[in-house]
Amino acid sequence: MIPAMPDWFVMYSAPAIALILIAWERLIGAPSTDWVINLQSWALKLVGAFTVYEMVRAWDGPALIDGAALPTWLAVILYVLVYDLAEYLFHRMQHRIPLLWAMHSLHHSDPNMSVLTTNRHFWADPLFKSVTVWSAAALLISPTPTALAVYTVLSLWNFVTHSQLPLNLGKWSWVINTPAYHRRRHSALPEHYDSNFAAILPIWDVLFGNYNRPEGFPPTGYSTRPRNLREQLFWPLYHGRNEA
Repeated sequence: MIPAMPDWFVMYSAPAIALILIAWERLIGAPSTDWVINLQSWALKLVGAFTVYEMVRAWDGPALIDGAALPTWLAVILYVLVYDLAEYLFHRMQHRIPLLWAMHSLHHSDPNMSVLTTNRHFWADPLFKSVTVWSAAALLISPTPTALAVYTVLSLWNFVTHSQLPLNLGKWSWVINTPAYHRRRHSALPEHYDSNFAAILPIWDVLFGNYNRPEGFPPTGYSTRPRNLREQLFWPLYHGRNEA
C-alpha cells in the first residue's frame, strides 16, 4: 500500500503532540493519570509495528472505487468518511462482542482519561482491524497519497479528544469529536454507556442513534486495570479479575 506519510512524520509528530498536550494539562492543573501503564502500552504498540503487525496486512488489491480516478478533493472526502465510518463500526463491535471487549477494556481501564490514554490499547487490536474493518474499507475505496496524508493528520486529533482540556462545543458537538464528547464514552457512569462512539466525526453517532451532547466532567475508568506489563500482554485473561 502507499505509505500514509513519511516515516519521520509518523514517528515524531505523535510524541511531540502528546508532550505539548501533556504540558497543557499540567498547566491547567488536570489530575494525574496512570502514566506508567499508558507508556507501556505505547511501547508495546511500537514493538508490534516493527514485528507482528507486518505479518497481517489489510487488503491492498482492487477496490470498488478507484481513488486515483476521482478529483483530489472528492477522493480525500470519501476516503476520510469511509475510514472514519470503519473506525466507528469497529468501536461499536468492541463494546458488543465479548472477545473484542476483553481487549478493548484495557483502553477504558485508565482511571482518569488523559492524553496518554490515546495509545492505551491492547497490542493485538490492529491485527483484528486489519482483517476486518480496514480491509472492508480498502475494498470500498483505494487510497491516494493525498487522501492518506490528510487522514493521517486528522488521526492525530485523537490525542486532543483523549486529553483533559476543557473543550466542549455544546450544541455544535455533533461537528467533531472533542475531549468533552469523548469523555462521555469513557465515563464510569452507567447512564453514559452506549453513546458517543465516534472517532473523528460524531455524525455517525447522530445517524445511528448514539449521539449525546456532553455535559460536565464525569469520572472515567473500568472496574479492573493492569498492574504490570505481563497483565497488559495477556490482558483478555485478566480483564475480568475481581479487584476485591
